[in-house]
Amino acid sequence: MKLADMKIHKLGRGYHLNEFKEFTNKKPVEMLPLPDEVVIPLLQHLGEPCEPIVKVGDKVKPGQLIGSLEEYWMAPIHSSVAGKVTAIEPRMTDSGQEINSVVIEVDKENSEFELPAHPRDPHELDVEALKDAIRHGGGVGMGGGACPTYININLDEPVETLILNGAECEPFLTCDQRQMVEWADELIGGAEILMRVIGAKKTYIGIETNKEDAIELLATKVENRRDIEVVALEAKYPQGYKKNIIKSVTGRTPPEGARSSEVGCIVKNVGTAITTYNAVVYGKGCFERVITVSGPGTVPKAGNYMVKVGTPIGHILSHCGVDTESLDGYKVIMGGPMTGASQKSLDVPIIKKTTGILVLPPEFVESGEISPCIRCGKCSDHCPVYLNPGALSVFVEAGDFESAVNWRLDQCAECGICSYVCPSRRPVTQMILRAKPEVKKIIRARRKAQKEREAAAKQKAAS
Repeated sequence: MKLADMKIHKLGRGYHLNEFKEFTNKKPVEMLPLPDEVVIPLLQHLGEPCEPIVKVGDKVKPGQLIGSLEEYWMAPIHSSVAGKVTAIEPRMTDSGQEINSVVIEVDKENSEFELPAHPRDPHELDVEALKDAIRHGGGVGMGGGACPTYININLDEPVETLILNGAECEPFLTCDQRQMVEWADELIGGAEILMRVIGAKKTYIGIETNKEDAIELLATKVENRRDIEVVALEAKYPQGYKKNIIKSVTGRTPPEGARSSEVGCIVKNVGTAITTYNAVVYGKGCFERVITVSGPGTVPKAGNYMVKVGTPIGHILSHCGVDTESLDGYKVIMGGPMTGASQKSLDVPIIKKTTGILVLPPEFVESGEISPCIRCGKCSDHCPVYLNPGALSVFVEAGDFESAVNWRLDQCAECGICSYVCPSRRPVTQMILRAKPEVKKIIRARRKAQKEREAAAKQKAAS
């Protein structure tokens, strides 16, 4: 099926960003050479950090379990390489925090994961066996969310619609696009597994129109199926935000504070579906992933690379031709330019949720004086969740968190558009992010007070 023959599903508010995808969107995935050492953090998911189940001096194999925890909110950690454990100690991660990590000296001759001689047929496994394989695989939201996949799909009631998010709306990033093109069958197989687990009757694969090759390939593969459909989405940021893609694909709007399952949808990244397929069929843990390495003319060998979890940024950039000793004034970002995190150290390792590494030159780095809000309304015009970010930033500056709650600061999608369009160069998104913990405290206190009032009213009525 041709894109020209498909309906384009529009996004309401948002912004048409410069995409910069031409640097890598035609570059097939390459395997990145192994580093001498990997640093594997024991926290790569939402939840509590895992406990190491190896010790210094142990020899490990690729795919071997090295970290686990007897907690529901957990995704087990696997070794990405063969080698010797040389340390278990806190190391810096992409969040700026030091996380207990397993450091492994790499055996480059024996670090290929050995596929089973007899892969499992998902159709021969019941739902509980599928869930078990997914849990042990340690998969998380591969688009950057990092919620353990098992948690999202372990539901009490069936959910009728699965949405696979192939929007990949951030500039520069093309790792999802290449996976959709190169592993289309695994993607469809992952969708079938996830559908069975959540009880879905239909899967929609939402892809932005700037990925015509992925849209047409996948649409052709499922054209004779009623249970899987490819949906062409307007290329507009942040089309891939969960609430946006649900509305674009189905027309449904999840209520504030509600889970997507409450409107009959579960949203998973396309990379998560592929990881799920590999976990079920091959028993393969989530210990490597595809990332985009790019920048506006700053990365000589920009491309999409399969990288072992725990590989340091510096090793990746050096392989891609970047002079890592000459990055003064440049910004190195893990993730996309809108929602990613700037890194101070090139020793930080990539983890399960890392989508890319970007090198931005000084002219791309925001500079200049921050001015007061001029009430121009540009941030409100483009906010995808219909907030007034400028007003919220003023409340935060004044320490007026009660007003910030009243103006729904907790609903911020953290997309970064408000900071991007602000003529006063105000770091609006960062201000909102800093305020969120205080806002959450106020919301919890209000809910507690409301419950106490309701309980007192019931007691009074009873007496």
